[in-house]
Amino acid sequence: MDEVIMDQIMYAAHQAVSWIASLAIIFGGVVPYIPQYRDIRRTQNAEGFSTYVCLVLLVANILRILFRFGHFFETPLLWQSVIMIITMLIMLNLCTSVRMATELNTKRRSFTATDSKDEEIKVPKRLFLDFDWNYFWSWSGFVDYLQCVLAFTVMAAYVTYLLLDSVLFVESLGFLAVFTEAMLGTPQLYCNYQNKSTEGMSIKMVLMWTSGDTFKTDYFLLTQAPVQFWICGLLQVCVDLAILFQVYYFSRYPQKPVSHTTHTTSAKAL
Repeated sequence: MDEVIMDQIMYAAHQAVSWIASLAIIFGGVVPYIPQYRDIRRTQNAEGFSTYVCLVLLVANILRILFRFGHFFETPLLWQSVIMIITMLIMLNLCTSVRMATELNTKRRSFTATDSKDEEIKVPKRLFLDFDWNYFWSWSGFVDYLQCVLAFTVMAAYVTYLLLDSVLFVESLGFLAVFTEAMLGTPQLYCNYQNKSTEGMSIKMVLMWTSGDTFKTDYFLLTQAPVQFWICGLLQVCVDLAILFQVYYFSRYPQKPVSHTTHTTSAKAL
């Protein structure tokens, strides 16, 4: 009788841990972007966040969802991609509206200085359907970003449908998806190397990346996720550790006086 009760307790504990781990995987990736979102709303300034982070994460997660059609993986990882796509679209919507408001205010100040009237103020519109590569991912409206994401999704889905029977294509698709996401930290690594400093970078955020990527990689290994997932997870952890080493090295051995005027934004832009 005692053994039966113990088995039930152990099973319940295992289920609870499994649920907690799944929820952490699903929502853990978007948590670092919550303070960034609140910051942008509070300051009405989106200059500190690179919208290219949204582009990379949208591409990576759309490809990961398509990869599941050819190679099954854990459902929490699928939901993680869906939640991340929604989060990045929300970030894009906020950044676009804030950026356009900023441009309009700048124009107003300029016109006021020259004694012009408000009705003459016009902000040039940059549209996705103009297909002008000079303004790629710098469009005027959120709808344009949606059109681009939709076009990419349809095109990638069509190619995947045609080549779904090719093992090489499916495995390459999975690797491309997770490798794209794994490279998110490298611009910050390169930026620190160029500046010979980590000033302006949030160390707390890097620690959050490291702990999150470590947990995610452990989850991949324990759930026997496709090999692409845990290899790129290990790569992410290595990039995070390299950034933390830069923090230690540049604080211990300052390379040059740091300028307080300009700081290149991290690709993760947290």
